[in-house]
Amino acid sequence: MRAAADRTIPFTESVIREMTRLVGLYHPDDGINLAQGFPDFAAPSALKDAACDAIQRDINQYAITWGAKDFRDGIAAKTERYLGVTVDPEREITVTCGATEAMVAVMLALVNPGEEVIIFEPFYENYGPDCFLSAATPRFVSLDPPDWSFDRDRLAAAFSDRTRAIIINTPNNPTGKVFTRGELEFVAELCRRWDCIVITDEIYEHMIYDGAAHVSPITLPDMRERTVVINGLSKTFSVTGWRVGYTIAAPELTSAIRKVHDFLTVGAAAPLQSAGAVAMQFPDEYYTALAADYQERRDFLLPVLRAAGFRPFVPRGAYYTMCGIEAFRYPDDVAFATHLVKDAGLAVVPGSSFYSNPADGAQQVRFAFPKRMETLERAAERLQATAPA
Repeated sequence: MRAAADRTIPFTESVIREMTRLVGLYHPDDGINLAQGFPDFAAPSALKDAACDAIQRDINQYAITWGAKDFRDGIAAKTERYLGVTVDPEREITVTCGATEAMVAVMLALVNPGEEVIIFEPFYENYGPDCFLSAATPRFVSLDPPDWSFDRDRLAAAFSDRTRAIIINTPNNPTGKVFTRGELEFVAELCRRWDCIVITDEIYEHMIYDGAAHVSPITLPDMRERTVVINGLSKTFSVTGWRVGYTIAAPELTSAIRKVHDFLTVGAAAPLQSAGAVAMQFPDEYYTALAADYQERRDFLLPVLRAAGFRPFVPRGAYYTMCGIEAFRYPDDVAFATHLVKDAGLAVVPGSSFYSNPADGAQQVRFAFPKRMETLERAAERLQATAPA
């Protein structure tokens, strides 16, 4: 008997979440998880109170499939305030079960089998499987360290009449790259030339450092109708377990996305959407403090990593850093990450999981730093103990 569908063959389970399981297995009491990108500190009290209040007010049944009206209105208002883009909450916003569902719903709704989707690598590990599940063909273009820039000629050569979309993740997971306006304008020109769409994952939009600026492709000239923005509550508001995301796209695109979303999950949790409406009203000072707090964590961790023998690439956004591990002289990233989680009780992500060719990441690992300072200080002690002689 055939065990599984062919579409499941090209990819494995999540390596990120596997590392979370391993640190719990080997060090259930004192393990430190710098692999999976979730905070170990509390979400904002106002947000938690709003969710509890919504439950007590019996907002516990289905919301409108594409999102509760107050939440969609809040998303539209915040988008106009932050990006300067006017969005119709009735026709251009779809609330999903996390940005993860948003991405696969967009792929299934807008990309035909056999069409190509350009993905920058290293890439967030879901993007490849999303292509395979939607029967699209991924086409990878490398981001080159240390600043994770891309070769414009190489990117231009990846476009063809088979290209349907390009995925942009800015700020980027796993590299922390923040795409510049000039880079995005070049991408936009190629999309206009080849009649493609941009799928832009902006879940880390408020985590920006060193004077970098977040630029959304939807704000660029003539890109309003060919851009799908994906975002959510998880990272900005420290509620990764809530699984509330959303898409913003022109009405024709949104209509297709909503149909797929409806039959994937019906809708996101109603009381959490009610709380999301409150989150959309947080003042600008909240986002300023968020970026400052994460920059403090980044600036603590980077010298620790260097002193321990790693070669970290400095992120300008998000809350991850990729690191070279050449000094440790392990045969590959998986062997090193396994050593670190077993012997030091510290979970990181093998870099190969972010590449189409695992060999390209065989001497890299990714650290996540959305943790309390005391957690990072404990991690620093363990890293110092593992430094190469």
